Amino acid sequence: MIKVSNLYKSFNGKPVLEDISVTFKPGITNLIIGRSGSGKTVLLKSIVGLHDIEAGEIWYENTLFNKLNFVGKKLIRSEMGMLFQGSALFDSLTVEQNVLFPLEMFTDKTQEEKIERVNFCLNRVDIINANHLFPSELSGGMKKRVAIARAIALNPKYLFCDEPNSGLDPITAILIDALIKELTEEYSMTTIVNTHDMNSVMEIGEKILFISDGRKCWEGNKNDILNSDNETLNDFVFANSLAKKLRTSGK
Repeated sequence: MIKVSNLYKSFNGKPVLEDISVTFKPGITNLIIGRSGSGKTVLLKSIVGLHDIEAGEIWYENTLFNKLNFVGKKLIRSEMGMLFQGSALFDSLTVEQNVLFPLEMFTDKTQEEKIERVNFCLNRVDIINANHLFPSELSGGMKKRVAIARAIALNPKYLFCDEPNSGLDPITAILIDALIKELTEEYSMTTIVNTHDMNSVMEIGEKILFISDGRKCWEGNKNDILNSDNETLNDFVFANSLAKKLRTSGK
């Protein structure tokens, strides 16, 4: 579980996040949604410690994360998996070496144990016989799967996904959503997905936090979102649905 209480973050004196409070539970897909510039990416980066916050608390289970020193934060980070926008694979490393990277950094397993774990993770995301390929030789969907394999290599308690469907066709995006949800349930991870994709919201949105202008504007699930009377949320949903129809129609 991750709990955020009264979080405040600013840049150059300008507030970006104000009084954000939310609890993300394990075993379900927790989504952060909002327009571009709403603060959702800053929130995700604050939760993982890439941004220091000026006020508020970020709890990982019973540990106050934002008050830890470097060593304490590193210990929590060893329990995190990260799926970055664009996959962020190392171009100069093979598929196997990419998935191996966090194991080399955070574990003292033998090389044989590490390779065994790499192969397990690759098989788990249906990447077969691709260990020695380079990212440039993979499709967009395969890159995402390799990135997921790398994210779960350390068997994390917490999984963070930043726009996991960016650049993917609709069918592949649905498959990636399903895989994230399946792995979340299988390993009872606390998964937080940062997205603007309404397909993802309606497919896997078991817990949804909607941010507008740096503030928590709405909280619910994929069933609640269709019946909400929140005008700001409805404008966001309608705008995204309309944009999707226009893209599909080619207009």
